[in-house]
Amino acid sequence: MMFDTFQYWIFFAAVLLGLALLRDRPAKVALVLASFVFYGVWDWRFCLLLGGSIVVNYFFGIAIDAREGNARKRMVALAVAFNLAVLGFFKYANFFVDSFATLFGLNPDGMLLNIVLPVGISFFTFEGIAYAVDIYRRQMRAVRDPVDFSLFITFFPHLVAGPIIRPMDFFPQLAQRLPLTSEDSRWGMREILKGLIKKVAFANWFAPIADAWYTGAQYNGAEVPAWAGVLAFSMQIYFDFSGYTDIARGCARLLGYKFPPNFERPYLSASITEFWRRWHISLSFWLRDYLYISLGGNRVSVPRTYVNLLIVMGLGGLWHGASWNFAIWGLYHGFLLIGHRLWRQAVEKSGIAGIVDARWLLPFWIGLTFVIVTLGWIPFRAPDFAASLATFQALLAPQGWGFAQAHPAIVLIPVGTLAFCLLDHRRWLQDWLVQRASLPLVALVGALALLFLEIFAQVDAQVPFVYFQF
Repeated sequence: MMFDTFQYWIFFAAVLLGLALLRDRPAKVALVLASFVFYGVWDWRFCLLLGGSIVVNYFFGIAIDAREGNARKRMVALAVAFNLAVLGFFKYANFFVDSFATLFGLNPDGMLLNIVLPVGISFFTFEGIAYAVDIYRRQMRAVRDPVDFSLFITFFPHLVAGPIIRPMDFFPQLAQRLPLTSEDSRWGMREILKGLIKKVAFANWFAPIADAWYTGAQYNGAEVPAWAGVLAFSMQIYFDFSGYTDIARGCARLLGYKFPPNFERPYLSASITEFWRRWHISLSFWLRDYLYISLGGNRVSVPRTYVNLLIVMGLGGLWHGASWNFAIWGLYHGFLLIGHRLWRQAVEKSGIAGIVDARWLLPFWIGLTFVIVTLGWIPFRAPDFAASLATFQALLAPQGWGFAQAHPAIVLIPVGTLAFCLLDHRRWLQDWLVQRASLPLVALVGALALLFLEIFAQVDAQVPFVYFQF
């Protein structure tokens, strides 16, 4: 049940109507049941795994909270091990078997397991780990109400593709669900419409171009040049995932809950470090708070700090999928982060920081960051290492621009969205629509957004959200 389907919006309208008739605990129970229905649409067996994860993590939380000293450490270690074992079995068992067989020259066909990857497993297992660690660090007490804990894990707007919700951000909201205000309604509808435009009008348009390049096919009977295929996926993954996040946040707000931002215009970052503060923010913070800091963070020697960065980014890459291509993507960003730190240290020591950070150079740094991030998406999207290498080689060859003439939207959409971000760089227009605009004007803007979707939406494309596979 994907966010860009009519089926989902019928489901969401029913849930919204049901919650309008319920209060307090019955509303929470209804949300938990609705979330299981939402998850079970993919495969009812997934609900058994989700329910088992809820029960085990619930009791682990109580057990950690009740213990001290080494017993407390052992219990949190068991909780983390449980979640990693669940994630490892369903997501990485065949990957490790295949890698082992390749390493020793064996035929993996008879060794692979018939495992169906449950959607969203990477997200709800990470939330289980965060919950256990937060209790261990005494940042919160274990939640005794099983309904509250179940809602934290299952809440359907973020269940299958995030954002990864921090326990300390979500549980306080369960104490008293705030009434839906006019501003909440406007904000939620704005985010939903914005997310749908990103997904069905933009991401779904770029998707077949990227697919054509990486599968060696044609797009509308024409060969796709390397630059177009690489740029198309860079645009697709941003509009797809940020669009999903917008819809998730909008739906959650209409249901009475607030999600933190997950994207802050990352392609306008002036450095790779800034990019990771703006891209998939919930995962970046999770990796920092629960992995990087646990490894010693910046408190260790400089060489060890750099090793920690590589470990975190490499594992962050593998979190996205069971493929060495994802590990390469993660390590690529790890080396970029190290390189940026060394660069900044050299700039500060040489006394040229004022020149390097001059405003007139900002477009250059933003452009450079966008290029290196876009090149990094090649191993992320390519089916294997050979395809990644072939794409890099194709980019070095002379590029034709006839494709852009035949399909100008491949340039106009990025340029147009960039212009909008520059014109509304402080989001005053979006905030004005939510906070101060008259109701007729808001209705007019909403109608224009729906008209835009009617004209430009790629509804027939039926392109799954990219992050559903993770």
